Amino acid sequence: MAAPGKISDGVVRIGVLNDQSGVYADFGGKGSVAAARLAIADFGGKVLGAPVELIDADHQNKADIAAGIARRWYDADKVDAIVELTSSSAALAVQQLTREKKRINIVTGAATSELTGKQCSPYGFHWAFDTHAMAKAVGGALVEQGGKDWFFLTADYAFGHSLEEQTAKFVKSKGGNVVGQVRHPLNAPDFSSFLLQAQNSGAKVIGLANAGMDTANAIKQAAEFGIVQGGQRLASLLVTLSEVHGLGLPAANGLVLSEGFYWDLDDKARAFGQRYQKVTGRMPNMIQAGTYSAVLQYLKAIEAAGTDDADAVATKLRAMPVEDAFSRNGKVLANGRMIHDMYLFEVKKPSESKQAFDYYKLLATIPGNQAFMTVEESGCPLAN
Repeated sequence: MAAPGKISDGVVRIGVLNDQSGVYADFGGKGSVAAARLAIADFGGKVLGAPVELIDADHQNKADIAAGIARRWYDADKVDAIVELTSSSAALAVQQLTREKKRINIVTGAATSELTGKQCSPYGFHWAFDTHAMAKAVGGALVEQGGKDWFFLTADYAFGHSLEEQTAKFVKSKGGNVVGQVRHPLNAPDFSSFLLQAQNSGAKVIGLANAGMDTANAIKQAAEFGIVQGGQRLASLLVTLSEVHGLGLPAANGLVLSEGFYWDLDDKARAFGQRYQKVTGRMPNMIQAGTYSAVLQYLKAIEAAGTDDADAVATKLRAMPVEDAFSRNGKVLANGRMIHDMYLFEVKKPSESKQAFDYYKLLATIPGNQAFMTVEESGCPLAN
């Protein structure tokens, strides 16, 4: 084992920066902090003989607050890497800063594929999912399952528009049709008029191109309208086990969604899920399991590099396979995108669920090299 002198200041410090009090608090939140702690403990609490410390903060989904915290962490607190970074604006702001400071960031909680596209960084990595993979998994795979005609219910801002546009592209590429769409404001209190339009469209699939409380409220009100019982399918383009748990199976059953992880997929995932549940009282979603994987891989990369120097660690992160509770045969591309299998799930009926958090049935597995963009497709300058 290398001497602690290979570690810049004798300590490796990792920061979890995410939403801990707002609409995405269940999405990652303190659950991601718990996952990072598990990863550090599993690695042994030290790397190259130096202790590993974890700090965390709430960026309140504001890019300026996220950048301010990250700057303080890097300049004053000597943080070596920042992980999680829920919300795309915060993740992009912090990634720009990490490029300037030559530190590592690994995003597990933000969706935008720009992180490994035009705004990619030599020090930036994107781990759990992105808009392209979600659109491909839900849009492309669901058409293959018979969901040919789509109507989109879309949050009226850049994220929603992008998700609708990417999903529609995959729907059409598989021979499906988009019969209509309606835009709703962010944090809409009432989805009645939007859902009526979707219901009256006759579309086989209603695609929810939104997130957080907007998705939850749309699903609840869709249950009240009897949309799934009426024969239409509800497909969420960004929802996780945490939101399904909050909604409950009576409201969420029949919902089709995609995640990059599910605790009951195999023995490895179950073992991690059960350990995580002992600490937190609930099963992890893909953001939380992805954060565990990102922290563990970062520590493995430091060990393999023999130093915490960001350039050396980034090189190892791009070279090493990712094999852990989250990922099977994962690999990191030149643009920092970690590719791994994505899964299409349907939420079970209450009568089908045998235990707590037994929520999903697997409809399809989308191999990583099909789910994610290639480096060339991404538009990342690092590909040149």
